[in-house]
Amino acid sequence: MDSHSIGWSLALALVGVAAGFVNTLAGGGSLLTLPVLMLAGLPPHVANASNRVAVFLQGLAGTSAFDRAGRLDRGAAASITLPTLLGAFGGATTAAYLPNDILKPVLLGAMILIAVLLLVRPAVLAPSPDGIPRSLRDAPGAFVVLVAIGFYGGFAQAGVGIFLLAAFGGLLRYDLVRANALKLLVTTAFTGLALLVFVGAGQVRWVPGLALAVGMVAGARLAVRFAIATGHETLRKFVLAVAIVSCVAAWLR
Repeated sequence: MDSHSIGWSLALALVGVAAGFVNTLAGGGSLLTLPVLMLAGLPPHVANASNRVAVFLQGLAGTSAFDRAGRLDRGAAASITLPTLLGAFGGATTAAYLPNDILKPVLLGAMILIAVLLLVRPAVLAPSPDGIPRSLRDAPGAFVVLVAIGFYGGFAQAGVGIFLLAAFGGLLRYDLVRANALKLLVTTAFTGLALLVFVGAGQVRWVPGLALAVGMVAGARLAVRFAIATGHETLRKFVLAVAIVSCVAAWLR
C-alpha cells in the first residue's frame, strides 16, 4: 500500500487528529506523524517536507480559533515572529541538504531540561494566568533564543512547540493558553516559509500531506476548546506529559 492509497489517507487523517491536538496544546505531534509518513513509503527527507503541509494548515486553524477567543496577543505578533522566521529560513535550507538526526543530542538535552523544570519548578516556564507578559526589549537574550528555535523548527519541526512554550513562558512570562496562541502563530509563519523551501527543492508529496492536514485541523480545533475550558494546572500537566513522552521518543529515534 502506497502513500497515495485511500487506506493510507484515512490512516494519516486519524493520526492527524491526535497530532493536531498535541501540537496545539504543547508540541511534538510530528513525532507521531513523521514515522507514519515513512511507514507509508516516503523517504525521511520527503516525509519531513510533506509533514509541513499539515502543520501549516493546522497552525492556521488553531491560530484563528485562539484569536476568535481573544487569547492571541496581536500586539506582540510581529516582534516575536521575526526572529523565528530568520532562523527558520536557515534551518529549512540546511535540512534540504543534511540529515535531521545531527541535532538529536541538542534536541534530547533541551527536552529533558524542559521536562525537569516543568516538574520541579513549573512557575519558571508556566506562569499563572494573571501575570504580565514581557516584551522582547524586557527580556535580554530572547531574540537570540527565538532565532535558535526558529532554526530548529525550520530544520526538523518535531518538538519545536515545546521549546516555544518554554521561551514564551520562561522568558516572556506568558501563561500557557496565551503562549500556545503565540506558539501557533509563530510555527505557522515559519512553517510556511520552510514549506516554500521544500517545495522549491521538490520534496513535498501533496496527497499524504493534505490527508494528514484534514485530521490535524480537526485536532487543532478540539485542542483550542480544551485549552480555553480547562484549568491552568491541567494544561501544565498535559504539557509536562507531552514533554516526557517527547524525550522518550527522541531517545528511541
